[in-house]
Amino acid sequence: MSASTSGFKYGVSLYSFMGDYGTVLGLEEALSIVADLGATGVEILGEGHVPGYPGPTTAWIDAWFASLERHRLEPTNYGSWIDTRLHRDRDMTVEEGTAILTRDLRLASQLGFRFVRPKIGVVSSDLVPHPIWTEVVERSLSTAEELDVVICPEIHSPTPIKHPVVDDYLAFIERTGTKHFGLLIDTGIFQDRPIPLRPGETRETRPAFLDGIGVDPRDLLDVIDHVVFVQAKFHDIDDELVDQNIPWRPVLQALHDGGYTGYLSSEYEGDRDPWRSIEQLRRQHALMRGIEATLEG
Repeated sequence: MSASTSGFKYGVSLYSFMGDYGTVLGLEEALSIVADLGATGVEILGEGHVPGYPGPTTAWIDAWFASLERHRLEPTNYGSWIDTRLHRDRDMTVEEGTAILTRDLRLASQLGFRFVRPKIGVVSSDLVPHPIWTEVVERSLSTAEELDVVICPEIHSPTPIKHPVVDDYLAFIERTGTKHFGLLIDTGIFQDRPIPLRPGETRETRPAFLDGIGVDPRDLLDVIDHVVFVQAKFHDIDDELVDQNIPWRPVLQALHDGGYTGYLSSEYEGDRDPWRSIEQLRRQHALMRGIEATLEG
């Protein structure tokens, strides 16, 4: 990916509002907030945000596109869940996984999305995906190509960039030669300071990755040619626009140096106090835009 000066695009995952969504916020209110940030993209979870999933009504689809047009937003990334442990007595088969992924690819395309993140069940604490992933994705590539949708598994803490999971994804791209499979980077992997303990928690009783796995942002340069989407994960930004966990300047500098000009899609995962997500998103967009304006090179 060659260097570019066109800059990043800014979006928001509706997962950021999960404490408020469906209670004090509906789709129209959420999209209004996203647009008010100056963002242009919106990300959803199929099961979490599409009423009647996987078969929304025509009326809902019409309302979805009307709201997008009203707020001048475009659909970006659609989150799909392939639950390999759906059955208590057996693992999901390749055929079942393929049926789910192709179904979600078609629904995502129907709703205008260009990227689909398949969350496939894992078999280890460092998020090694179930072995069916390779064949499920390969069998779904023709559908992705037909729809011009990119399948992009998420690199999520505690999996770093330099890891066999990522190596396997890169090998898959090389073997198939596909342009419809890429990497989604979750910026939680760059967390270098711990998330505060919740009431009743101790560092010994909660997952160690919540202290941060501190991936070097420059590791992005090894895979940047295959990075198609970035979830800008964060937990807390203070009144002075200082993120308490994620080192944004080196992260954005590495993306810039690698020529990335795609979306930074905010994913707030901090405290779920009512309305807090809205102010936190405002702070994050102000922080990231301010840093982008002063990047070197």
